[in-house]
Amino acid sequence: MSQFSVSFRSHDGVEIFYLRGELDAHTAAELEAAFERSLQEGRYRIVVNCAELSYISSAGLGVFMAYVETVRAQGGDIKFCHMSPKIYNIFDLLGFPLVYEIVPTEAEAVARFARHAETPRPE
Repeated sequence: MSQFSVSFRSHDGVEIFYLRGELDAHTAAELEAAFERSLQEGRYRIVVNCAELSYISSAGLGVFMAYVETVRAQGGDIKFCHMSPKIYNIFDLLGFPLVYEIVPTEAEAVARFARHAETPRPE
């Protein structure tokens, strides 16, 4: 049986998900529950810290795809950080770097939300 967990922290208005273990068809529901909780609380700026994510299947990747449009429609986004080369290769193989920002550190991911918020919008 796969072991997986999601823990949370909020920082500067950004919800940070800490993924641990193997994200697959058996554990994807836990990540879905994390997204549902964040959306119900009106938190649409999400950083996914992958430092302790050891495996991800297509079912796990599908969870991110299932929520990205909803999050972006509310002015938020999903950004990834601390991704191991093994996990990044899976994301890259499926073209996820074209859809999501993947940055080296959690601080950088959070800062990119702040920069985006400061960018003046055209009138």
